[in-house]
Amino acid sequence: MKSSIRLTKAWYGVLVILMALGGWAIIERIRGGLAVTNLTSTTPWGAWVAFYIFFVGLSAGSFLLSTMIFVFKMEQYEKIGRDALLVAILSMVLAMCFILIDLGRMERFWHALRYWNFTSILAWEVRFYVVYIGLLMAELYFSMRQDLIRVAQGSGWQAALARFLTFGSTDLTAASKQRDHRLLKILGSIGIPVAIFGVHGGTGTLFAVAKARPFWNSGLFPVIFVVSALVSGTALLLAIYVIRSKVVGREVDKEMVKSLAGLLTLFLFIDLGLEFYEFFVGAYGLQYTELATIETIFRSPFSWSFWWIQLFLGVVVPLFIFFHPRLKESVNAIALAAILVVIGILGVRFNIVVPALIVPVLPGLPWGYYYPTLVEWLSSLGIVAFGLFLYTVAIKALPIDTVEELREGK
Repeated sequence: MKSSIRLTKAWYGVLVILMALGGWAIIERIRGGLAVTNLTSTTPWGAWVAFYIFFVGLSAGSFLLSTMIFVFKMEQYEKIGRDALLVAILSMVLAMCFILIDLGRMERFWHALRYWNFTSILAWEVRFYVVYIGLLMAELYFSMRQDLIRVAQGSGWQAALARFLTFGSTDLTAASKQRDHRLLKILGSIGIPVAIFGVHGGTGTLFAVAKARPFWNSGLFPVIFVVSALVSGTALLLAIYVIRSKVVGREVDKEMVKSLAGLLTLFLFIDLGLEFYEFFVGAYGLQYTELATIETIFRSPFSWSFWWIQLFLGVVVPLFIFFHPRLKESVNAIALAAILVVIGILGVRFNIVVPALIVPVLPGLPWGYYYPTLVEWLSSLGIVAFGLFLYTVAIKALPIDTVEELREGK
């Protein structure tokens, strides 16, 4: 018991330190503007945009995995249903934090909603984000409502919070369970096209419509974004489930973990196939900017991110674990593979954003260069720590783990 308390205090301590460092870096960003970064007019997007699309992808992937449970009734994954919705919400919060500090005039963030250019992809994207986050919050609420009522009957601050969230309701009848499940299915069904076409597919469209950057200007880009979202979301939830089960001393559902690993393997192979076509079609066109971008990814001083992070850590090692006769039976090994996949997808995001901006738009123009400054790294770590802090508090305050009652209402 004491060791558990010490571990909890140490965890919160690390998060507070990282958030403090991130807070200092964000203050420096506010005081010094974008001059404290390595962003320039040649390379205007960097780490913050990479993290932004990374977390939007985590959110969309986590949500789409939740629809397998609440919409398509894949009951074998029910233990991670609420976690998937919570992770989807918090990932969007972090994504918005990253894109906020990337704005040249942060105080004008609300202009994207107030002033609507009907032909702007970004204007549509922001509105999809608002609808999507609302759907996620509603779905998480209805997935927990029965358990919130049960928690509200106890004492302590969790019970007080549950009473506030349930508005005094005590309805635990079978009819109310069926109504909650029906609402979950409706909300999830609405959210599927929103997540695919509006949220992460829409984020990919922000890049795909940039005609001046041939590497991005492809109809395949939004599809790749959605598939890689499924990869990262599935991997993150798999890792979270195993880690949390180990920390609280709960038995791990090995069959579910192996099934999720199989899903992850499928998504990973599809993502690899799309990535192959992305490079193949781009190179086959023999366009200077496209070839130069691909060469920057493969052979420049930045190529370590592609070969070692994206491919080796994010693909080769996980697939080796998933197909190894002994390792594929180990829950710990599968969790490690899932963590490596998440890191690999982060490498994918950096390789999407940076190389295409380093190559000049026209031959003869200056080449760009970008590597994050200390302010960029610390602010990013601080925002990620903030997300982990919110997650840790949420799983303490809300009945995220209680799923037995839901099984009775199937």
